[in-house]
Amino acid sequence: MSPEQFEQGLNPSQRAAVVHGDGPLLVLAGAGSGKTRVITMRIARMLAMGVPATSILAVTFTNKAAGEMHERVIALTGARAAQGLTISTFHSFGLGFLQREARYLGFGGGFTIFDQSDAVGTLRELMRELHIDDARRGSADDRAGGRRLDAAAILNRISLAKNAFHTPESMPDGGDLEGDAATYQAAAKLLYGKYIRALKGFHALDFDDLICEPVHLLTRFAELRDKWQRRFRYILVDEYQDTNKAQLELLRNVVGSHQNITVVGDDDQSIYAWRGADVTNILSFEEHFAGAKVVKLEQNYRSHAPILEAANAVIGAMPNKKYKKELFTSKHGGEKLQLVNCALPEVEASFVASEIERLVTEGKRPSEISVIYRSNKQAELIETALRERGIAYVLVGGQAFFERKEVKDLLSYLKLAIHPMDEIALRRIINYPTRGIGEQALAKLEAYAIARDVPLFRAVQRASEIDLSPAARAGCAALADVVVDAKAALDHGKPPAVVARELCEKVRLKEDLYGGSPTGNAAEKRWGNVENLFRSLERYYKRAEESAWDLDAKRTPSIAEFLHRLTLRFADEEEDKTEVVTLTTLHGAKGLEYDVVFLIGLEEGILPHKRTLAPSVTDVVEFKTDASGAAVLSEDGIDEERRLFYVGVTRAKERLYLCRARARAARGQPVARIPSRFLADVPEHLCETREVAEVIRQSPQQMKQKTAQALSTFGARPKF
Repeated sequence: MSPEQFEQGLNPSQRAAVVHGDGPLLVLAGAGSGKTRVITMRIARMLAMGVPATSILAVTFTNKAAGEMHERVIALTGARAAQGLTISTFHSFGLGFLQREARYLGFGGGFTIFDQSDAVGTLRELMRELHIDDARRGSADDRAGGRRLDAAAILNRISLAKNAFHTPESMPDGGDLEGDAATYQAAAKLLYGKYIRALKGFHALDFDDLICEPVHLLTRFAELRDKWQRRFRYILVDEYQDTNKAQLELLRNVVGSHQNITVVGDDDQSIYAWRGADVTNILSFEEHFAGAKVVKLEQNYRSHAPILEAANAVIGAMPNKKYKKELFTSKHGGEKLQLVNCALPEVEASFVASEIERLVTEGKRPSEISVIYRSNKQAELIETALRERGIAYVLVGGQAFFERKEVKDLLSYLKLAIHPMDEIALRRIINYPTRGIGEQALAKLEAYAIARDVPLFRAVQRASEIDLSPAARAGCAALADVVVDAKAALDHGKPPAVVARELCEKVRLKEDLYGGSPTGNAAEKRWGNVENLFRSLERYYKRAEESAWDLDAKRTPSIAEFLHRLTLRFADEEEDKTEVVTLTTLHGAKGLEYDVVFLIGLEEGILPHKRTLAPSVTDVVEFKTDASGAAVLSEDGIDEERRLFYVGVTRAKERLYLCRARARAARGQPVARIPSRFLADVPEHLCETREVAEVIRQSPQQMKQKTAQALSTFGARPKF
């Protein structure tokens, strides 16, 4: 196809972004403005102009987004033209880099990746060594008395320090803070260096290292920097407003002097400061990449005019905006926004459920309806009200597949088989299923390993030399045999799915999950998750993943590579195809769209959240730099809460309900609530106000009839 063909059907702003030549480009893409189309069209046009696919790198934040982008490019250009194109997440890119340049890490023998729970577990061990107790394992009195600290909150501070490229020495010590905040910061500084050394001792990297370590290596070794800058001549970044300092530095090191970087994002949808995202990256793009061209995408293809007018008013009220965008649409007309004042939260939930029921009865598909809220706690009442009416729903944000206990247990066995230094994996399964290795035996194994400077697994293999009980010795021997046999089988090329099944049989994992009983829904679900892992292994090895990271496309990926990459992604679980209403947080709703949106809990203390108004010591904070260059702590504050509200509003295509409760219970008594300050920015002429005083109930016969009607109409079965 000719390059000109990829310019057809674009509006003037989209076309300006797609046809931009060399040099930095900032595309400010408003909600629903077709940003994914622009970035894929730009890639397709470059391929049509003769740019080699292997010289193009596109990065985004989720595997799903990367996969969809890759599929769109292939649909435009064909698989052959796109062969060798690299489209990945930041962390997958970092992993691929480190796998190729592992010799520069100095580990030898490969490395393992710690997920969040592994990292928290490592930090807890260090805290125990220093006699710092973890708050999540203490009593309420201990937590209230401040004698215990939250390991996850400390790790958050270490993560932010790492991503800001602070060393343990340069990390702020909290001396300018007060109370518990100072205590947490001082503890994080004390543990930071020990945590880094512990990871190195395990030959392990955490998620932050997948970005930070490539930056360190590229900065330190000029030959590496030159190699990767020659490799990728064109860089494209999606959702740029969500990048942090480490990701910015990674991009700057790969982009190099050619400066051919295109970033697409929306500063008005920057809502992830709590996990380290820095909105100043997009606001300062023209400073980081001199001579950048700026293109604004303001035509919205999603929402009707009243919704966009409300969104523009809300985000336009934000002070000190650098880039002004005014969304517009050709979808004129449209319904007014429904401003719903409910007496109590229970009334709000019953109104939402009854209104959804009415809409579905009138023909609206449940999959086109969403209830969006600030906090997961708000979902409980909505779920109850939907169940009462037999309305099927799905709750977004459940536990990730690879975080489920039975899956992590089996993965720990496989990790240990390929990497005996993985002490976190060993500790997880050393006595699971139960094999007689209790706390006392583990302490003796640890003492043996420390005294002889050997890995803990080596101590397990030498259990006969240690003063252990007969049961503990037998358990160690059984564990060592299972792991060694699995390693030998993998080394000899036996399919990993087969090895995993054999391993489960040897340790009697299925019997343990069923607890001696052949039935039980919970046990069946847990074993089903294990079966899903078997299938994931089989699928991975049936398709030799063809990507830019596999220089030899026919190369069979290793089990170590599989374990590395699955740590970065969720399971390939089949999507539920039934018609269900979506319940999700504002953070989970980003990137989604629905015909009808119920935005609930619009009150001070909920949106904006009370933690924004009075942050807790366990809240994530962000490192900034003051005028003198010293590192200081700050919160993104009300601006980010306003952006969250904006994201919620712009999810709606046709109809938007803005709901709040006039009172909520506090210590058993109803307390009046103040409407969210953001509601005051919504023009009155756009809204129709409704007052709901009582819970809307149905008789059991009505509920039965409505449920039968929904099932016959959509073929849906409620997911409770």
